[in-house]
Amino acid sequence: MTTTLSASLLAWLRCFEAAARHHSFTRAAGELCVTQGAVSQQVKHLEQWLGRPLFVRTPRALVPTPEGERLRVVLRDSFEAIEGALGQLRRRGEMGPVSLSCSPSFAMRWLTPRLGSFFRDHADIGLRVQGEFQALDRGRMLREGIDAAVRFDPGAYRDVHARRFLDEWLLPVASPAFVAAHPELRSPADLRGELLLHDASPWDGAGEFDEWGAWLEQAGVTVPDLAQGQRFNLSQLAIGAALAGQGVAMGRTALVLEDLQAGRLVDLFGLHLPSQAAYYFVSAHGQSPEVAAIESWLEAEGARFRAARTLWLTRAAAPGKRRRPPPRRPR
Repeated sequence: MTTTLSASLLAWLRCFEAAARHHSFTRAAGELCVTQGAVSQQVKHLEQWLGRPLFVRTPRALVPTPEGERLRVVLRDSFEAIEGALGQLRRRGEMGPVSLSCSPSFAMRWLTPRLGSFFRDHADIGLRVQGEFQALDRGRMLREGIDAAVRFDPGAYRDVHARRFLDEWLLPVASPAFVAAHPELRSPADLRGELLLHDASPWDGAGEFDEWGAWLEQAGVTVPDLAQGQRFNLSQLAIGAALAGQGVAMGRTALVLEDLQAGRLVDLFGLHLPSQAAYYFVSAHGQSPEVAAIESWLEAEGARFRAARTLWLTRAAAPGKRRRPPPRRPR
């Protein structure tokens, strides 16, 4: 039997998919810019046409029946494929720039200084970088026209193309002036909570003290007053505070290596911890040649950075090369 996808049936399906995704007629109505009653009525028409219920209506939420869940998955994949194809066709017609959503601190301190080489090699590709770190999925990327993204997180992507192009290492850093003013900081056991600078949102879903907690555990040290330090919502801000001599920040090598090489920051203890998070290039399936070129360039830049980082970390960890604490001042 052939089913004709009439305009009415397509409207019913669209309302059902939104309601199933939100588990709510009200939230679906807000997304579709119609009334809650209109969404409920459209779903009721679909159920009557199919001759079976698609939701169990509870006081707190809509719960799809097994048949409803099967239909929801099929519609999700179908609508996303349609939206993706339309988006690619529209962008190709407009010849607009590629939209790259990027973790803000990484965009400011690592990506932007290197973009000159990208534009020299790809003068025909426009690129628009937008700083944000919210979690991504295929549906959001297609709905919001995000061609590609760079995220710092533990990974575990499911419905998008995601490739790790750069791992990360953690190390406490401070300015030379701060080190000189705190000669008591001779080992990790000397750290105090009020001296620490925290990126309270290292990645979407992370805890406020995850990075410092992991490094302190590796060092075998407990800081009971860990929460007393300053908190920021970007690693860039915590690093800026460290450069200004305000405390000790947990540095990520991609963000602090140049400052370490230039002597603007000091690797306090020579103890480096691999991070559970890394930098991922994320795109929806069926990426364009322009997006593929950006991914390839990031892979090459990541490899160059890893080589420079390995050289520096090896030297920093060599005997006699670690930061030696300044001599204690006479009383």
